[in-house]
Amino acid sequence: MGKQRERNRIKSRVDELPQDAREMLDRMLGDVTNTYAEISEAMGSRGWDISKSSIGRYAMRQNAVARRLKESREQMVALINEVKDNNDVEASELASSLLIDGLTRRIATAEDDFENMPLEKAGRLLVQIQRSAIYKERMRSTRARACKDVEINIMARMRRQIHDDPELLSRIADLVRAAAEEEAKRDEDG
Repeated sequence: MGKQRERNRIKSRVDELPQDAREMLDRMLGDVTNTYAEISEAMGSRGWDISKSSIGRYAMRQNAVARRLKESREQMVALINEVKDNNDVEASELASSLLIDGLTRRIATAEDDFENMPLEKAGRLLVQIQRSAIYKERMRSTRARACKDVEINIMARMRRQIHDDPELLSRIADLVRAAAEEEAKRDEDG
C-alpha cells in the first residue's frame, strides 16, 4: 500500500502575530466598515506587517468556523425543541441524526479526506449507524411484544373476574385491544 498523504494544518501569517495583534485584527474584522487594506495599514502602523490577502484568507476561515458554529447551535436548538414538543423522541434517534448529519457534511465538504479514509474506518462508521437502527427496531419489537403480553394478562384477569357477563367481557376486551394497538402503533409512527 502506498503512503497516505498527511493532512497539514493551515499555517497563516496571523498565527505568527502576538495575541494583542490578533485581538486587534478580530475587532477590526468585526467592524464591517473596515476594508482589508485599511486593516493591513493599521496593523502595519503598529509594526505587525500582514497582507490584505492574509487578512482575507483568515477572515474566510473565521467566517466558516462561525457559520458552522451557528448551524450547530441552530440544529441543537431545533433538536431540544423537538424533544420538548415530542416526548416520544429517543436519545438514540437524536444521536443517530447528529452522526448522520455530521458524516454527510464531512463527506460533502472534505471529498479528499473521505476518499483517503481507510476502508475499515468507513465500514466501522457505517456499522455503528446500522447498529443504532437495529437497536431501535429491536426496542420497538420488544415494546410491541410487551404491550401484547400486558393485553393477554389483563384479559385473563378480567375473564376470571367477570366470567358471568360475556357481553361486558367482550366490550372491555375491545377497549383493551384498541388501547394496546394504539400504544404499539405509536412506536411505528415515531
